[in-house]
Amino acid sequence: MWFSGKSDESGSTPQNGEILRKEQGIPKKEENVQDILNTVDFEPEKLHPLAGLNKDIEYLDLDDEKLSTMEGSGNPILATRGWGDDLCYGAGTVYVLGLGFGGLRGFDEGLKSLPQPKVDPLTNKLRPVPFKLKLNTILNQVTKFGPHAGNTAGVLGIMYNIINSSFDHYRGKHDDWNSLASGFLSGALYKSTSGLKAMGISSMLMTGVAASWCGLKRFVAHKQATSRFEN
Repeated sequence: MWFSGKSDESGSTPQNGEILRKEQGIPKKEENVQDILNTVDFEPEKLHPLAGLNKDIEYLDLDDEKLSTMEGSGNPILATRGWGDDLCYGAGTVYVLGLGFGGLRGFDEGLKSLPQPKVDPLTNKLRPVPFKLKLNTILNQVTKFGPHAGNTAGVLGIMYNIINSSFDHYRGKHDDWNSLASGFLSGALYKSTSGLKAMGISSMLMTGVAASWCGLKRFVAHKQATSRFEN
């Protein structure tokens, strides 16, 4: 500047290169993204190690998603990966079914045990029963039978699937005999503290349920095979 005695080299005076390009009519080259990236010295090794950019590609291990390949384990109703799926799906399904059927029975019992209207001694007329009292009676019966039936079915389902998976493991295959034996043993074990008569009744009922399940699977498999053949 004039008051400091120094020349302003960083002012607006154009550089020699710019003057030469203007004189020769050469347009100024515009930088693009590729030019900027080429000037950056990118080394992934210097980045944070948690980024993992200096490692090879990692592939997901999907072996846990494979379906069970055991002989006879193909379930036409619901494909499963093993005994864990059978245990969760089986116990959950029978628990919900038991809860529903138990609730229906409780609803029926509640309707049968509704309080009856009584005669008012002063007016000698029937005194109507309040609606809240009727509703409370029905709900009491539903909550009495519903959870009890659901818990019973859930416990039987867990016992059945554990015994059934044990037979599958030791025999190396899954068939109807495993299911029938599992139903018999789970029913007997559930009533093992109630005497031989209760054990026999419970084991026969569970064997019948297991036989019905096997029959349902065979029926669904036959229908699926028939539909594929027709198509």
